Formats: sequence, C-alpha cells, structure tokens
Amino acid sequence: MYKQLIRPLLFKFDPEKVHHFSFSSLKVINKIPGVSSLLRNRFVVNHPNLEREVFGIKFPNPVGLAAGFDKDAKLYKELHNLGFGFIEIGTLTPKPQEGNPKKRLFRLKEDQAIINRMGFNNRGVKDAIERLKSKGNIIVGGNIGKNKVTPNEKALNDYLINFELLFPYVDYFVVNVSSPNTPNLRELQEKEPLTKLLNALQQENKKQPKPKPILLKIAPDLTDEQLDDIIDIIKETKLNGIIATNTTISRDGLQSQNKNEMGGLSGKPLTHRSTEVIKYLHQKSKAAFPIIGVGGIHSPEDAFEKFEAGASLVQLYTGFVYEGPQLIKAINEALLKVS
Repeated sequence: MYKQLIRPLLFKFDPEKVHHFSFSSLKVINKIPGVSSLLRNRFVVNHPNLEREVFGIKFPNPVGLAAGFDKDAKLYKELHNLGFGFIEIGTLTPKPQEGNPKKRLFRLKEDQAIINRMGFNNRGVKDAIERLKSKGNIIVGGNIGKNKVTPNEKALNDYLINFELLFPYVDYFVVNVSSPNTPNLRELQEKEPLTKLLNALQQENKKQPKPKPILLKIAPDLTDEQLDDIIDIIKETKLNGIIATNTTISRDGLQSQNKNEMGGLSGKPLTHRSTEVIKYLHQKSKAAFPIIGVGGIHSPEDAFEKFEAGASLVQLYTGFVYEGPQLIKAINEALLKVS
C-alpha cells in the first residue's frame, strides 16, 4: 500500500514539506483511540530470537531508525509503533539553530537516494529533553554535535554540554563529527582532535554512577589509513562502538537530475561502500567493538549484507522513506527465518 499509493502521492511534493506533513499525520493518527495498537499489531515483530544484547543494552530487535529523521524527539513513540527496535534522535546541538537555507533536501528517485544539506537544524538539546522525560522503555540514542557558529577549537564544550544535559534521558550516545553539512566539522575526525574529544567525553562518562555507551559515527569517505586511525582511537579511548556510515560526498554513478546538489548523499548508492567500511573495520580490528551498520538498506538482503560484514545492529533512513514501514517488518521476519 505504501509503495503503490502513499509514496507516489508524497513524492509529488517538496521533500522537506512532506517530511513535516508525515510527522504531523503520524502524530494525529496515533492519537485516535486504538490506532497505536493496530499499528503495533501490523508492524511489530516480537520474538526472543530477534533480541540482541549490544554494549550492555538489550534491544528487542536489531533494526533501528538512524539519526536525522526525528531530530527533536517529537515522534519517537509513534515511530516505535512501526516496529523499530530503537530510535536515534538528533543530531542535537546545545543551542537551537535553523540549519542551512532552504531548499536543502532533494530526492534522487532514479537512484533511490536523497541528498540533504540540512545543517543540524534542531530546537536545541533542552527542548528535546522535555519530550524524553516520558520515554518509558523505548530505547533511544542521543546523537550529538556542535553548533555551526562554534569554532572547532571550542567544539569540545558543545559536545560536553549535550552529554551532560542529555545523559539522564537517553540509553546511548553517538558523537557526530562526520556530517558534511556543517562547515569544517569533518576536520574533527582527524586523529588528534578526535582523540581529545572522545577522551574528554569518556572522562565525564566515568564520573556517572552508571556510565552509558558512547559510539562514534564516521563518514564513508575515509581512506583505509584513516579507518586504521579510527580503530586505534576507539581502542585508546575505550569507546563502545562505531556507526558506519554517515552520508557521502561522493557522486559516483548517479543518474538523477539533482545529482550535483551540495550535501550528503544517502540511499542505494551508499549500499556497497558502507558495507565495505563495516567489513574493513570488523576484520582489521578483529571484532574488537560492535558496529551499527547504516547506509543503503532498502531490503532484507541489504540488511543481511551488513550483518554478514560484521554489523551487530542496523539502522534505516532513506530505505524507510522509499520502502515504508513494511521494510522493518520484512527484515525482522527474514531474520527469524534463519534464526
């Protein structure tokens, strides 16, 4: 129904307007008595064989929603009703910011992809916290970044502010230094500044009675030498894992009209490269840390490739937009068949 009726209609309109419309619609629909239960019955797959314990957290299933979809934690409860095992909110910044000028979100239908240059548009970490206070047992990750106006030499302070404020309300953290849409942010992926940043976060984490997992989200555009540095950094800082990968700045092989728009590319064109990065990290580190695989998952087969490459969990974003909530169920049902 989604691909045949709903998606063709939605794809006739501006992507960002459709995103907000879909948010509002899902929120309203879930307020109708009985609808939340109907959605859970339709999409949620509950089975002990789907459960995964990763970095000390027990996930009901290994299929999550990637950051960027529910930036401000406005819809995580409704999205949970569609079958996701966990929801990652953000990227959040200490202060609210509008993000980059519109138009900043583009569909590449021929490539089953999206280009975005949103620029960490969000209402600030304190605003999101108000809605996270009632999250219950839904597993929520907090993806954190720096404000655009914050220079890199002061970025550490932004990440620490986010970490301290968000700590009581999320189950794990993701350090985002890999978005291509905040000027100079990817420079923080270099070995020296990244090690300093992650060590500082770990020091704050150790002060807590019960530390929480901290993961690093990396770009797919890193060289093997840079990936080797990432492995060394993870081991040195004792980080809990990696999310591989963020969007790419590559435009290889694209056919769509919007292929030359600036921003990060996600979707099908990223499938192979993100899997390559997962496999390299998993093999080169000798499975020293868990990996969450994300990038171009549009089918159960795509998800299986990520798991086979070494991912412990996977996340959807663009595949969710193109395939609809049925994709979550299809992946989980396929996993049960081989369990």
